[in-house]
Amino acid sequence: MNEKTEMMADMVKNLALLLMEQDNSLTMEQALSIVFNSDTYRKVIDERTQFYYQSPRYIFAFLNEELKNGKFL
Repeated sequence: MNEKTEMMADMVKNLALLLMEQDNSLTMEQALSIVFNSDTYRKVIDERTQFYYQSPRYIFAFLNEELKNGKFL
């Protein structure tokens, strides 16, 4: 696994953990499913956006907005 792929995987894991922190009833499987099915995830894995270089909490703000509004802002 190269460095970029590792950083992307870490971001996905961190986003899932932050979701679980926000909603204690979520399992890791459910949290990962939410992340994997989001536009935010597509931005994280797109090397052109370089979202994987950002802070997990910063990216989580985008995911949270997406979940509230139904779209990536």
